[in-house]
Amino acid sequence: MTAFNLQNYYIGRLTETDKDANQFWFRYAEPFRLFGGNWLMRASLPVNSYPALDGSGKTTGVGDLNVFAAYLIDTGNPAVSFGIGPQLTAPTASDDDLGSGKWSAGFANVLFNAESKRFQYGYLLTWQASFAGDHDRNNVNVAALQPFAFFQLGQGLYLRSAPIMAYNFENNAYSVPIGLGIGQVIKKGNTVFNFFIEPQYSVAWKGPAQPDWQIFAGFNMQFLH
Repeated sequence: MTAFNLQNYYIGRLTETDKDANQFWFRYAEPFRLFGGNWLMRASLPVNSYPALDGSGKTTGVGDLNVFAAYLIDTGNPAVSFGIGPQLTAPTASDDDLGSGKWSAGFANVLFNAESKRFQYGYLLTWQASFAGDHDRNNVNVAALQPFAFFQLGQGLYLRSAPIMAYNFENNAYSVPIGLGIGQVIKKGNTVFNFFIEPQYSVAWKGPAQPDWQIFAGFNMQFLH
């Protein structure tokens, strides 16, 4: 399926501050064939609103563009997808407060198990490190793990959990959130619409500007080929 997603994180409190923030994501995913194999590409571009570093309020604008392409390995089971491939982040942020100022590269690894009609699960694991960009900015060396699980309640209604756990190898900062939300899937013709909301709370964190609690919400569209 081709997918276009509109997703939002409202961060109610950043750690070591009393300030909030927001990330709105445009995400596009497309399967394709290359070198005789099946691949999945996903491109993500955020619009960020973060407290200004000079304390003058909030800075809002485009963040850094991230793209990965995962080669889908034949697992022998069409209900189980496993892929791995390269990822690249470009310093497209409209302001220094909203991005890293660095070109970064690494890998993405994804697993999705849909053998059960009632319960589906998997993860997205990524890692990237900077290799070029603004020499005055901090280097990037970050890993993120997003386990996800979906429990079908029937009639397109489902429970969900998809928090992103991140670790910064440069300063040993990290965030470990948990989440539980609810969603609704509606199919109209060749398009599948998916609405959801998922509150998340960090059970462990270290370092400033980590999400203490946040609300993850989205509107996803999948287009059947």
